[in-house]
Amino acid sequence: MIPIRSILAATALTVAITSPARGQRPTPPDTTDRIVDKVFEEFRGTDRPGCALGVSRNGTVMLERGYGMANLETGTPISPGSIFHVASVSKQFTAMAVMMLAREGRLSLDDDIRTHLPEVPDYGTTITIRHLLTHTSGLRDQWALLRLARGRFEENRITEADVMDVATRQRALNFTPGAEYVYSNTGYTLAAVIVKRVSGQSLRDFAEDRIFKPLGMTHTHFHDDYHMLVPGRTSAYARRGEGWRVSIPNFDTYGATSLFTTVGDLLKWEANFDSLTVGDSAMFAEMEMPARLTSGDTTGYGLGLAVSRHRGARVVGHGGADAGYRSYVGRYPEHGLAIAIACNASTANTGALAQGVAEAYLRGVLAPADTSRPPVTDGAAAAPLAPAELQRRAGAYVHPVTLEVVEIGVRDGHLIGGRTTGPRLVPVGENRFRAGAVEVTFTDDGIELRRPGSPRPVRFERRPPPTVSRQALEAYAGEYYSPDVDARYRVTAGDSTLTFATGTTEPITARPVFADGFRALGYTIQFVRRGSRITGFEVTDGRMRRVPFSRVPSGR
Repeated sequence: MIPIRSILAATALTVAITSPARGQRPTPPDTTDRIVDKVFEEFRGTDRPGCALGVSRNGTVMLERGYGMANLETGTPISPGSIFHVASVSKQFTAMAVMMLAREGRLSLDDDIRTHLPEVPDYGTTITIRHLLTHTSGLRDQWALLRLARGRFEENRITEADVMDVATRQRALNFTPGAEYVYSNTGYTLAAVIVKRVSGQSLRDFAEDRIFKPLGMTHTHFHDDYHMLVPGRTSAYARRGEGWRVSIPNFDTYGATSLFTTVGDLLKWEANFDSLTVGDSAMFAEMEMPARLTSGDTTGYGLGLAVSRHRGARVVGHGGADAGYRSYVGRYPEHGLAIAIACNASTANTGALAQGVAEAYLRGVLAPADTSRPPVTDGAAAAPLAPAELQRRAGAYVHPVTLEVVEIGVRDGHLIGGRTTGPRLVPVGENRFRAGAVEVTFTDDGIELRRPGSPRPVRFERRPPPTVSRQALEAYAGEYYSPDVDARYRVTAGDSTLTFATGTTEPITARPVFADGFRALGYTIQFVRRGSRITGFEVTDGRMRRVPFSRVPSGR
């Protein structure tokens, strides 16, 4: 325990409390406390939501803090004992439950999921439980599908049945299982259902009996009832102008999300990776082993855990984000450091906060921060381009598989990474440009984009520009239906945009980006033609590809 140095008033900006004793531990020096407090400076106030923080070294709690307010309406401050929805931090516990069943021989990670979930369509290729847990299944993401089905997201309660309904409607996958890594919450909801069907217990009860109780995580549960009272829970908030609005998840579905916990309980889980009270070293080594794709590339994601490096140190952890909640829990195993952060403000970047805390505790141990910048020239001619050359390169470039769109525009005589706003592309050689650490090379039919950390450049195809007029846009107007999401959309033409609406929701405005292609709210919407006749469209975002809508004949 850290001795309590002072008792803080209710209006204090920071609340420090003790946690259950876990052995003698030294008091961190004041300089560390002050550095950590500065990391959370923007959350230190009685007029804002904030964060709870827990830090341990070698399984011994070193620091617990609360910053900001748990509830802006009641004036309740955050303490380390405050309970948060920690979103995707949940996934490692779901993975652990599945692995415990595998260890007992009740399932195999390499089982075809249809052995346990026969209602999932047969896509002609096997999806395994391992694919679910490593985000390599190809299943479209549940949140993206539900948002598309409803035309909005927040208003209605979302149940496990809702997810199962939309997941089992899908007639295609994003990709062949094992070929790619694309984060999919659907996989973890299905994993929770598998736990229930194999064990005879809900994931909530299984995790309570087999994980939380043995570890003394007395303030932790999988939240499967949206209406359930949870004493000590925080509210959550998102920005609205200069103020805040309530932003709380409306989920009864869990496995991918919906773990309720405290930072102190999360530190008990982190200590278990070494104490092995629950599980064993072989299980945890498998959880931390990055998945390998059929191409031979590895993904940086194991079974519910992401593996990365920060200033030379290995980091194993996971973040979470749902509505106004943000969270992170992770370890620097080479240094015995564990960090748990839970926030009720949508503005919180918990990954960056965790790095700031790690740097406070590992001063002089981590490698120096890499402040180098790539050179803006490699000696080749980098003369300004003529206006005609600028216009020749401007336009929309589309990844042929993911339908990710890169737009390049012209501003003040320079190319920019965006349609009208964005970073300037600095010429570094013939057909080569750089914006920060991103390099763009123009080819005969598109661009190659090299991002930091990417093993190879990514190719994008140039698409012809759209025709923008009311007459041209009227060709797209009509009604379209998708059995994959059981939704009917009305498409209406304006002077320069289309609107998409379903039910009584506010319409989505989409702007033309390339021929037959539109962008709206992160979606790429590509219309499909048979000859010159428009027969439908496909909707894609980062976690959901080519959901088809067919044009409904007039009068139906």
